[in-house]
Amino acid sequence: MLAIVIPYYKFTFFEATLQSLANQTDKRFKVYISNDASPEGPELLLEKYEGQFDFVYHRFEHNLGSISLVQQWNRCIDFIHDEEWLMILGDDDELGEHCIADFYGNLAPIITAKSNVVRYATRINDVVQLKQSDLYTHPQLEKATDFFFRRISNQTRSSLSEYIFTRASFEKYGFVDYDLAWHSDDRAWLEFSENSPIYTINTSSVSFRLSGENISRGDYKIKEKQLVSFTFFKFVISNHFHKFRNNQQLYLLRYYEQLVYTNKKVTFSFWFTNFWLFLRSLNFMESIKFTRRLLIHLKKDE
Repeated sequence: MLAIVIPYYKFTFFEATLQSLANQTDKRFKVYISNDASPEGPELLLEKYEGQFDFVYHRFEHNLGSISLVQQWNRCIDFIHDEEWLMILGDDDELGEHCIADFYGNLAPIITAKSNVVRYATRINDVVQLKQSDLYTHPQLEKATDFFFRRISNQTRSSLSEYIFTRASFEKYGFVDYDLAWHSDDRAWLEFSENSPIYTINTSSVSFRLSGENISRGDYKIKEKQLVSFTFFKFVISNHFHKFRNNQQLYLLRYYEQLVYTNKKVTFSFWFTNFWLFLRSLNFMESIKFTRRLLIHLKKDE
């Protein structure tokens, strides 16, 4: 029922990932490891884990992840068989030993809630500063918009590895091919969940490894990430804005406003759209305040 897809490239922490799979108390999963033409082949290491859990291995002759991480994810997913649920696990992240057992133990309420997206509690394993974060937990059932608001307002965190999602939702929406796959997972959870809640398993956790090799590190391709964030939040405003609560809408509009300024994307269309959204969803004074902020920003840029 469950496919765990690993887009492999980095060898450094890969054994910890494999060991976490071997440690699972429930082995009802199949692992699909796809090597993105890495110069550090894992073949000898994989021999050590033969028979400890069910896995298949494939090596691509041409690297794709450096061009598009999302396209690399997609071609890795192409190798799965008839599993109904998918997980994309980073080649340096780790599952707690009861993750799979707790997935099956919660499957009945997951189905009852009609949840297409399931997530685990998480910890950040910071190998640069040699420390581990506190445990990040979530409400058992949570609207995707409520979670997204908590995420952008720095009340929680999120990364791809701690999610399980239905194959049907993936086939319907897919992962949008943003540069660096930045926000590709955020958009997926908004779309995959549809009108059903995200279901959280807080009794098990996934360890997300933060190192000098992560795309998510703060000093890596800042301008590229900012541009993707602008594109992504423009999509959220256009397609999901009405699903957010009033206080969330205010925060979302102001967050997007700053991205527009940062990326120098001020247009008449931006002013008109945001003015109308402030006016319709909030109040006249907020739309006036927005216009004043915009004029002050334009004057500074002269």
